[in-house]
Amino acid sequence: MIACQEFGSQSVVKVQNLTIRRGNYLAVDGVSFQLFSGTNTALVGPNGAGKTTLIRAILGLIPYESGQVEILEKPLNLLGKRWDKIGYIPQKFSFDRYFPLTVEELVALALPKSMFWKSREKKISVQSALVKVNLENQSKQRIGTLSGGELKRVLLAYCLAVPRHLIVLDEALAEVDATGEVEFAELLNKLQREQGFAILQISHDLDLVSRYCDRVLCLNRKILCQGSPRETLSTENLQEVYGSTQIRYFHSH
Repeated sequence: MIACQEFGSQSVVKVQNLTIRRGNYLAVDGVSFQLFSGTNTALVGPNGAGKTTLIRAILGLIPYESGQVEILEKPLNLLGKRWDKIGYIPQKFSFDRYFPLTVEELVALALPKSMFWKSREKKISVQSALVKVNLENQSKQRIGTLSGGELKRVLLAYCLAVPRHLIVLDEALAEVDATGEVEFAELLNKLQREQGFAILQISHDLDLVSRYCDRVLCLNRKILCQGSPRETLSTENLQEVYGSTQIRYFHSH
């Protein structure tokens, strides 16, 4: 296994010997890794490797059998209000496309419900988040009329409406075309450089991983390799992770 490289001073996620079962199925087996502030980490591996299961356990959405997860140097059960420092974009965002919810109304749902937050402050925060993702001119548009790529940018704006230390993406670009994938990856990379949050993302596009991520975790129930894209995305490692007949070659855009 390739050793983990430390990029930043603050530990954002620390996973130690994490094992997860889904019924009788061993989905994740003894996984350990650490993420630091300012890093962009891709979680790669074949379908059924446990990637989504691992992310959901890290986010406290499902239980795990054994091991330990810390976020921002706190165990999950003690995270409290620090959960607000984590943004999450799921693979699928299900909603009724006829529901009359606008872009700005969806983004505003990320803001604190405190009575001390005045209406003007909320509007400024929402508008600022939409400017960051280049959707300021579509604030009044209903979310049911958006393209797949536009909707993912709205969800990113939702994450950016309040300060975050970590943004987690579960195959967030699965329903976005190739051009939209590159545009989103470039936007996310730019915003990360400006704001310094850490990224943990599941991706099947190894070309985008190679271009935009600085760390890779190769998972097939266990962590089989981890390190820089140059170290991890070798033919030998990909054969071990995906199997000799199922290597995911780089996409070309």
